[in-house]
Amino acid sequence: MDQDLLRERLFEALINGDRPAARAVVQDAAAGLKPAEVVAEVFWPTYELVEKLFRNDQLTRLAHRMATKLLRTLVDQNAARLPLAAGGGQAILAFCGPNDADELGAQMAVDLVESCGNRVRFAGGGIPADEIIAQIHETRPDVVLMFASAPGDLPEIRRMIDQLREIGAVPNLRIVVGGGVFNRAEGLAEEIGAHASASSPFELVELLAKPFAPPARSTRKTRAAA
Repeated sequence: MDQDLLRERLFEALINGDRPAARAVVQDAAAGLKPAEVVAEVFWPTYELVEKLFRNDQLTRLAHRMATKLLRTLVDQNAARLPLAAGGGQAILAFCGPNDADELGAQMAVDLVESCGNRVRFAGGGIPADEIIAQIHETRPDVVLMFASAPGDLPEIRRMIDQLREIGAVPNLRIVVGGGVFNRAEGLAEEIGAHASASSPFELVELLAKPFAPPARSTRKTRAAA
């Protein structure tokens, strides 16, 4: 199966809002790929391409919005096909930036993380920091995931990390970040005090299976990412 061709067909269908064509691509992909492989080989690379072109003003807002909405539907449908491993994994609380595209990227990640046997709660974006902190205190998760694509999200994430450490209500809590803004600025996750960062859903799955080192906090101000 030519995966480059699948991605090309899906991209064209998404930016044109062609729902039947997009569904046909996914059907062709599913015939030769497992559900997690559809995410890895088709959905995620296409998502990254759409976001890159939009960020570089090479895609209209209309095309970007149609692509995001349609791909979200396809991701939902594919998630129902993901096999679920036996329970006993980590309790994970996940949040993301406020945009539809942020939620789409985060959803692909949490779908794969959950399929590995972890217990995931995903709130999406636009949640006030005080509500996030209250939820962490109440549910005491093992890991908090924070996804961000825009530099403007960073100050709030850093403030939350600082506050969680100052309060110390969940001593063994591990904080993991991901998303475009962290991919575009090496070392940014460490600067804001996160334990680790992941550049893709698949890297995140591998990362969560390993022990975490304590974060090395920098005293410098958070950088603005490209």
